[in-house]
Amino acid sequence: LEVQSNGIPDQNRVNAEVIALSRRTGIPLVATNDCHYMKREDAHAHEVLLCVQTGKRMTDDDRMRLPTDAFYVKSPEEMAEAFADLPEALENTVRIAERCQVTMSFGRTLLPRFEPPDGSDNKLYLRTLCEHGLERLLAASPPYPETLYRERLDYELDVIDQMGFTDYFLIVWDFIRFAHEKDIMVGPGRGSGAGSLAAYCLRITNIDPLRYDLVFEQFLNPDRVSMPDFDIDFCYERRQEVIDYVTEKYGADHVAQVITFGTLAARAAVNDVARALNYPYDASRALAKSIPTELDITLTKALDKSQEFRAAYDRDPQAHEIIDIALRLEGLPRHASTHAAAVVIASDPLTRTVPLSRNDEAIVVQYDKNNVELIGLLKIDFLGLRTLTVMRDAAAMVLDNHGITIDYDNLPMDDAAVFRMIGEGRTDAVFQLESPGMTSFMQDLRPNSLEDVIAGISLYRPGPMEQIPRYVAARHDPATIRYDHPLLEPILDVTNGCVVYQEQVMRIVRDLAGFSMGQSDNVRRAMAKKKPDELAKSRSLFLYGGKDEKGNPVAGAIARGVQEPVAVKIFNDVMAFAGYAFNKSHAAAYAVVAYITGWLKIHYPVEFMAAMLNSFIGGGSKQAAHYVRAARRMGIEVLPPDVNLSGGKFQTEGGKIRFSLAAVKNVGAGVVTELIADRTANGEYATYGTFLRRMSGTGMNRKAVESLVKAGACDGFGIERARMVAVIDLCFAQETNLRKTQIEGQMTLFESCDTQEARDFADMEPQYPDIREFGSEMRLTMEKEMLGFYLSGHPLDRFADVIRRYVTIDRSALSAHPAEENEDVQPEEVFVASRPGLNEGAREVMAGLVLARKNKTTRKNDLMCFLTLEDLSGEYEAIVFPRVLREYSAILQPDAAVLLEGTVGFRAASGGREESEGQLTVDRVRLLDGMEAAVAAAVRNGSPAGRYVAAPDPEPPLEEDSDMESITPAPQDPPSTEPSESALCVRYFGRRDDAGFYRLLGMLRFFHGDCRTEVYLDQTGERIRLPQEYWIERTDPVLRLIAERMGIDNIALV
Repeated sequence: LEVQSNGIPDQNRVNAEVIALSRRTGIPLVATNDCHYMKREDAHAHEVLLCVQTGKRMTDDDRMRLPTDAFYVKSPEEMAEAFADLPEALENTVRIAERCQVTMSFGRTLLPRFEPPDGSDNKLYLRTLCEHGLERLLAASPPYPETLYRERLDYELDVIDQMGFTDYFLIVWDFIRFAHEKDIMVGPGRGSGAGSLAAYCLRITNIDPLRYDLVFEQFLNPDRVSMPDFDIDFCYERRQEVIDYVTEKYGADHVAQVITFGTLAARAAVNDVARALNYPYDASRALAKSIPTELDITLTKALDKSQEFRAAYDRDPQAHEIIDIALRLEGLPRHASTHAAAVVIASDPLTRTVPLSRNDEAIVVQYDKNNVELIGLLKIDFLGLRTLTVMRDAAAMVLDNHGITIDYDNLPMDDAAVFRMIGEGRTDAVFQLESPGMTSFMQDLRPNSLEDVIAGISLYRPGPMEQIPRYVAARHDPATIRYDHPLLEPILDVTNGCVVYQEQVMRIVRDLAGFSMGQSDNVRRAMAKKKPDELAKSRSLFLYGGKDEKGNPVAGAIARGVQEPVAVKIFNDVMAFAGYAFNKSHAAAYAVVAYITGWLKIHYPVEFMAAMLNSFIGGGSKQAAHYVRAARRMGIEVLPPDVNLSGGKFQTEGGKIRFSLAAVKNVGAGVVTELIADRTANGEYATYGTFLRRMSGTGMNRKAVESLVKAGACDGFGIERARMVAVIDLCFAQETNLRKTQIEGQMTLFESCDTQEARDFADMEPQYPDIREFGSEMRLTMEKEMLGFYLSGHPLDRFADVIRRYVTIDRSALSAHPAEENEDVQPEEVFVASRPGLNEGAREVMAGLVLARKNKTTRKNDLMCFLTLEDLSGEYEAIVFPRVLREYSAILQPDAAVLLEGTVGFRAASGGREESEGQLTVDRVRLLDGMEAAVAAAVRNGSPAGRYVAAPDPEPPLEEDSDMESITPAPQDPPSTEPSESALCVRYFGRRDDAGFYRLLGMLRFFHGDCRTEVYLDQTGERIRLPQEYWIERTDPVLRLIAERMGIDNIALV
């Protein structure tokens, strides 16, 4: 019988009754404590955590809380004092604790045994399968001699056997074989597994590791025993079939998914705690933004690295409290869910090995994926990749339309048209390369081989991005490449002298100092972790040689002829980049997918874009809208839905794409299936009335019909939408009444006793009322409601001239992408702004249609708001703080078309991860209506309109100053200050009214200082003196950045 001491008055009464019961029955007592946190001083932080988890604030009366601060793990002394009168209860506690003896076994493997179907030995069976695969590879004329492939395969099979992973390879081979046999798309590989030739021979991967110089030891290192880890991509629609196969083969009690814990990262912890403590939103946002955006950032590191964050901690008592509590909560699990991909396959029933729980009806292992591997269980990631489904659907449409079967395994990987398209920045829908930032990088890089794409994917992430300018410069001017030692050239020549890949780190260590590849991987890991003791050992071995921790000899770089100063420099340089170096095996696999999607886009653009749009049916209207716009940019017309011509998916139609009926809101897949079946059996619908009556007997209801009308799917009948909507109820009612007159339960409409009357009714068109058609804006609004985006036009189209002249960025520039492409984003991953040069705090101008406004009252009882807006490239968010809202509240209403000026920020959200979208903090607002006059005036004067000012009157045309012109209207120019003696002159090759010119102005404005600026227009020879707001700070870093963006030959100080 349990007794506790927690300070609750009722607990004392319960204890008394429990003690009495023990005395009467002889059942022993045991003293326990209800532990919710470790120490008494954690009580307040725990209350805040409860608020975070339940969405409450500390000021809420109805928030969840514990009644006292005694729900912590008490020390033995505290327990002895609390139960001094019940020593026997404490003795029983000790007895129970002593009986709880659990020994965890590590370093073992609990692989299921694979039984070969022919009954042969596992090792022999694996070798036979690999030999067959190697013959297939050699028949395709690989780039290296057969002996190299056979030696590599023999080596890998020996390592696999020695490390005890024969069954592992066979298990993975088996379910991938199943996928291939069932025509389930499988990805080319992911992670270090792509470096295995054995995996390539087994078709586990589809990358020749010798062709791309990939390293097996990163996957299986004979000098470091650890579980291998194949992560496999499948078509996301059929991934579950493979998991079901594995479950059936090994038994439901041997297979389970894995739990995952969402933890509180640094920014998320600050945001959540601030919200729970009711800290002002703008202040909490500023506090969170002052945390550096870098990999593995913690609050402790932030206090050391960010002066702003440290100042808030030292000077603001509330910020101090928030950070103190956040420090206690940082890294704690916020919630538990099922891992998106990880599946455990065990040799014994899982109940004998691991704790299990139920998450959303799925049985999951309660250890996370890292601990699962630690205890030796086989964990495999079955990942669903949307792009594979797109590739499958595109190939099917190509076969239907052209009679051509696409063999993705044997595509030529050197199509110049594909690389030219990528280098020109036409990367919409190209896997891994379509973010604006990556697109800009590809334009600078101008790749001409798959190796270039592999390097691009590896470089465009936090850390390695710093090398991009050097890499690009060397790519286009190889004469600038320098190697510290001749041995580095064959290793780094493929990446223009830059250390980009983990494999290069390993090869440098091996070739210069004589490490084995296994030892080299250990050194690489030590460099990446930057642990002082491990680094010191690695450094000594690299320079001077010796024996590693297992007693294996290493010659050392100096003993192998490298001069000591050179060896020291090489080690230091490699160490600096080792933590950022990327796994080339992983990048190569994804570069293959990128290339294939580019190849499809070049050769079968309509089928490819239709397949891409199909992948978003049932969700993802924002993404679908993006790809509709992308298709239009490619010259592909996207036709509206049509009840006589559309199918259940987006489909090609004479070089165009026809919109899917299933993508219309309120029209389910079942209804579409019935419609298509009826259309196939009975022919197309001649009239709107025919359509209504034939559909009334199906699962299609009034709401579905109205949605189709609003979406434009019935426009082909030639009746105005308003009139079609008006007769839906009447037609459905008439049909219902007629059916009631039929013989009960026996006859259909056309089988009644008076069949001619029924037939006449079926052919009768409704009497359409004489009402006005919906206006063009209403029709667009209905399209947006039903399709998720505007299809036939956009409400901002009529402001195109204004937007072109004033706007500096659109919504796409606010996009950011995760440093990794996994859907299962980890809390520590950092998101990178998608447009190079779009810095936190940059001042920009955006256009937008206000979709929604959410008002919020600050703690000072001031009104602020959050806006959801849409421009021609998608939806975005903006924040308007009280001072600005007081001035522009009347303008910022739903459906208003506005120009917004403000600063860009990339916000962190709760939930343990960085938010992937930027937002605009608004300073000034102007209605787009009425601004056409300003543009027209500027056009009449032959000059571009200037940066707008929030004022009711249109800006005057530009004033001329001899042969110079000002960018902004003269009356709006800021007061002059003393400039520096020299001016920066930038040569620009476009026109002064194009988007690139205004991006240039935005960049100059961001680096504001006292150095005068001028722009020379190369096309016209015009020289423009810029006003003070575009003067820059004359420092080396600023000049270097402008030179990188504009080209070193296009800037000069004059």
